[in-house]
Amino acid sequence: MKQLPIAVQGMVSVMVLACVSTAYAVNKDISAIFRPDPSKPNENTFLNTTPVSGYCAYYPAVCDAEKMFSLQLPIRFESAGPIQANHGDSRQGAMFDVPASWRLAQVTHTGTGETEIVQVRISGIGSYYQLPVSAIELVGGGVDFRAAHAKLWSGSSWVYAPSPCRSSGYSTLNETHYFFFWKTPVEGVCAKRASYLIPGMSYGYLDFAYELRTPNPLKMSSGQYRGSVSYGVGPGQDFDMGDVMLPNDSVITLNFKLDVEHTLKVEVPPGGNRVELVPPEGWQAWLNSGRKPTRLFRDQRFHISASSRFKMGLECQHISGNTCAIAETGTGHAVPVDVSVTLPEGLTDGAGQPVNRRRLLRDGSGTELLQPGFYVDRRLGALHFEVGQSSVEQMLDTGAKAYSGNVTVIWDSEV
Repeated sequence: MKQLPIAVQGMVSVMVLACVSTAYAVNKDISAIFRPDPSKPNENTFLNTTPVSGYCAYYPAVCDAEKMFSLQLPIRFESAGPIQANHGDSRQGAMFDVPASWRLAQVTHTGTGETEIVQVRISGIGSYYQLPVSAIELVGGGVDFRAAHAKLWSGSSWVYAPSPCRSSGYSTLNETHYFFFWKTPVEGVCAKRASYLIPGMSYGYLDFAYELRTPNPLKMSSGQYRGSVSYGVGPGQDFDMGDVMLPNDSVITLNFKLDVEHTLKVEVPPGGNRVELVPPEGWQAWLNSGRKPTRLFRDQRFHISASSRFKMGLECQHISGNTCAIAETGTGHAVPVDVSVTLPEGLTDGAGQPVNRRRLLRDGSGTELLQPGFYVDRRLGALHFEVGQSSVEQMLDTGAKAYSGNVTVIWDSEV
């Protein structure tokens, strides 16, 4: 019996993603991570890991249902003068116009320079307004402070957002303060008109909700991606609160940090690194009948877990053209070994075609890009080793007892 040991090895490479902080008036980091979850192989999305502050900290269930997150920033707005009663121009009173449409931000891999696009929109706005005196005093008395706040503004209380904003149902108030949060499904001016003269007013902070659209992590390299988007704050800017309410900061910069932690793991069963090539009928048929085998082969199974693209190739102890060979120690006579791979469902080549008995070659051609359509978790694949009929006849004619050689099969995530 001819024992032809072949070593099978797997090489896996990995990287990491991040974000750059730019020196603007107010900077806030938005962090997210992709780490494949074997229990949810089809959920190929980033997990937002940004600490929540503001509205969503108080109403997490509402924000989870609407896939939005919130941040509270220390930006104050002070009135530059009095707000006149029944003012005709919304810019002369309390108004909000925020970037509710999707904005694009490029994120760049810190190691490779690869780029992807993150999309973000502002989906809600809130704060509290503070009056210089009690709302009761401003409306002339005769009511409690809740009714006074409602009378102060035409139409209705601040808990009811003016169109195109929508109410969140959140409000709390006292004689001089009114806390609120409005949702912004579309861009447009949301304005409240004062029914009484307001000698001065301020917003204590800027609270906003945002939604994210992140790129497909299965098409991204492991590592850290960084990028940012900036918004102007003030009259005529992205966050526009009119001509009366002026901010103490003029720019908000959101710094994106996307971390991708891919899995590429290949498990060969114990002893699977020694592969014995045998005839289809075994050696006994040749010994009994003298009929030469038509080929020598062995299929070696393995389990693969993959959440990102990779490539495969060969390294050889003995070389035969673009493939490996096995050789007889005494004479040096060598014959080529064809090596191919079958990958499980969910892994395809660059053209989206299944990988079934695809030849593995020393130059990597044909397996230079293999990619998952979803997270493949410990699925079964196979390596196929074969020596063809003409080479088998040569081996038997030499009278040699054994051919051997090391074949290294490479799985490489650095594509």
